[in-house]
Amino acid sequence: AGARPRIPQRVSQAFYSSTPFGSQDAEFMRMALVQAAAAAEAGEVPIGAVLTMDDAVLALGRNRVEELGDASAHAEMLCLRAAAGAAGNWRLNIRPSTLYVTVEPCPMCLAAVFAFRVGRLVYATKNTRLGAVEGGMRIPGDHPFHSIQIDSGILQDEAAEM
Repeated sequence: AGARPRIPQRVSQAFYSSTPFGSQDAEFMRMALVQAAAAAEAGEVPIGAVLTMDDAVLALGRNRVEELGDASAHAEMLCLRAAAGAAGNWRLNIRPSTLYVTVEPCPMCLAAVFAFRVGRLVYATKNTRLGAVEGGMRIPGDHPFHSIQIDSGILQDEAAEM
């Protein structure tokens, strides 16, 4: 067997967990894929996001960088901001929360996931160039105040096709 890639300790246990995804995970990732398709139709990078709290959808997001002329208008950022508004609190760990994203987050978006205190991140496919978990722009070290469960690979083929 090959050696494991170096992944920060905060994600290694969750990342290599053999826990199967649930049917709700697939349902929420399909919603994120719909958002990614909408982004593609609008001429954006096809990435979509869904944030759930207590297993109910709180917010949706898709890339809108070109539309808004804003380099930070990534699917994750817009979804997190909308979720905080809907929850009435920027700390999204007030109840169990999960962010579903079609592609591994970039460093900016992963930092925001930690800043908004999301409890779990699920992404479908790797971002080999710009990914902050497994990809070329990994964020080293552990967050001093917050830990997160990170899982990947659900509906990977569907997401990779986009």
